[in-house]
Amino acid sequence: MDISLPSPTQIAVPLFIIAILVEIWIARTKARDSYDPQDTFTSLMLGLGSTVAGGLVGGFYLAVAFIAYDFRIFDAGPQWWAVWWTWPLAFVLDDLAYYWKHRLGHRMRWMWAAHVIHHSSQHYNLSTALRQTWTGFLTPGFIISLPMFLLGFHPLMVAFCGGLNLVYQFWIHTETIDKMPRWFEWALNTPSHHRVHHATNPRYLDSNYAGVFMFWDRMFGTFTPETDGEEIRYGIVRQLGSFNILWAAFHEWVGLASDIARAPSWKARANYLIKPPGWTHDNSRDTSDSLKARWLTENAHNKRIEPVTPASTVTPAE
Repeated sequence: MDISLPSPTQIAVPLFIIAILVEIWIARTKARDSYDPQDTFTSLMLGLGSTVAGGLVGGFYLAVAFIAYDFRIFDAGPQWWAVWWTWPLAFVLDDLAYYWKHRLGHRMRWMWAAHVIHHSSQHYNLSTALRQTWTGFLTPGFIISLPMFLLGFHPLMVAFCGGLNLVYQFWIHTETIDKMPRWFEWALNTPSHHRVHHATNPRYLDSNYAGVFMFWDRMFGTFTPETDGEEIRYGIVRQLGSFNILWAAFHEWVGLASDIARAPSWKARANYLIKPPGWTHDNSRDTSDSLKARWLTENAHNKRIEPVTPASTVTPAE
């Protein structure tokens, strides 16, 4: 006998709306430029479109998950939901899968074409959290979650844990909160850590991919702390310059298709898919690696520049 589990994100939507309204009220007195009506409307519409897209393709991915689950190595039995210790284990492993999926979402242009939506706002507030992809189903990111089903975690359990992960990440999209207690900042993702992830400042590129647990970034060398005294610039390297919802959703796919069409060889076409955003066959554009390397070289003589933890992922869009 199976059970149905509620969607954490759907349950949390009213709380999301209340939190956004509260933040807007706070912004009116403390940081008026943190919200822009057109930008917020675009974020909300992109969130709505993502919900529709997820509803259209969710059944297909759930079917694939159940097919993989049929070949599971371990089995918690017909009452899988009653085996309590599998829940925290599933949550941690799902967060690990999210880390790698997110990291590839910045390092592989094919996946960045879908993920760039989330980084396209030049503002950083709770409405930015709702800017979610419409086209994630066109990327191979789902493959990263397949090992969980093969290990015996039920697809509904994984989906529920993934929903909790997304709900957690909502509150970290804000400038209203400065920093949490030191132990919290060490263990968990926070507004401070995620501001770094959304920054286009060269010192912050390639950093902080965690969903919930920051020890993944510390473990895999992609953690960079927020530095006092340097204003964070949000968005993507080549800003959209438009609040057009369709352009925000598909502009990188258009750019990717254009680059592939002009590529001189099949190898170059493949590389445009799997190499980081900014990669070109003639080295005519920058990647986050080259931008960060140039910044480090230019500032190596400046002792006021704090050391940056080595990292190797988050390539901003062209």
